[in-house]
Amino acid sequence: MAVVAGGDRLADLAAEYTRVRPRLVGIAYSVIGTVAEAQDVVSDCWLRLTAADERQPVRDVEAWAVVAVARRALDVLRSARVRREEYVGPWLPEPLVDAADDPAERVTLADEVSFALMVVLETLSPAERTAWVLHEVFGLPFPEVAAVVGRSPAAVRQLAVRARAHVAAGAPRSDVGSAEHRRAVEAFLRAVGQGDLRGLLAVLDPDVVLTSDGGGLLGTARRPVRGPDRVGRFLVGVRRKMPADQRIAPLTVNGGPGFAVLIGAATRFVCALTVRGGRVARVDIVVAPDKLPRGLVVRTPPVHGR
Repeated sequence: MAVVAGGDRLADLAAEYTRVRPRLVGIAYSVIGTVAEAQDVVSDCWLRLTAADERQPVRDVEAWAVVAVARRALDVLRSARVRREEYVGPWLPEPLVDAADDPAERVTLADEVSFALMVVLETLSPAERTAWVLHEVFGLPFPEVAAVVGRSPAAVRQLAVRARAHVAAGAPRSDVGSAEHRRAVEAFLRAVGQGDLRGLLAVLDPDVVLTSDGGGLLGTARRPVRGPDRVGRFLVGVRRKMPADQRIAPLTVNGGPGFAVLIGAATRFVCALTVRGGRVARVDIVVAPDKLPRGLVVRTPPVHGR
């Protein structure tokens, strides 16, 4: 949508930028993997937009902003990769757990960008990730992606092909929405809430992997836990150590199933689940405090265990 000249120009720009902001945050988040940095990028690009418009009126705010945000997000990702290589234990993306009422806090995320996919995107190079996100998820043509990545359209097409192959090989297909899927999630949450190892073994995939991002905190697994028995015992151990004032609350994480462990209104950790063939194939637990939501509003009833 183009901004029409005349009237209060800054107000026109602000209204259009607010309209497209959820999509812009979604692009930045998909590229970077953290909500706070994505929001910072979008806020920074608003200042760049007003400065650019003073030099020459920006006729299509959304088109301008998509390119600007994607470029800035790519720069942030490149610098973040160095920090993530020095991170203690596995690095997981920041979970998206709630749709905010404030337009400035909303994120438009495509249904296919599950938490498991966000984890796989971490294995791509920054250029591959950006090319894949912009073309495959947000539908940008290769010439526009090339302007973001700084390569020719033909080179960007090859980046996207390589990225597509990595994503297809690494991201488990999740049967979200099926009755079998819902039964698996309910059985998993019930077993976790009750500390029921046998119940967990019945619902965990033979190749299940549990990854925990503790940000270096003591008591978190610093390597992935593999196999139903080890994963089940790990989860039962976590449940047994939970004080009586902590509760398990089911919620949606990046559009898929998950839960949070809450102490009052505070979040102790968030867990994302990936279900494949009626069994839980991935368990991703985010404990790092700077990645946890604050003031989380849980609209589903808690799981009662013991």
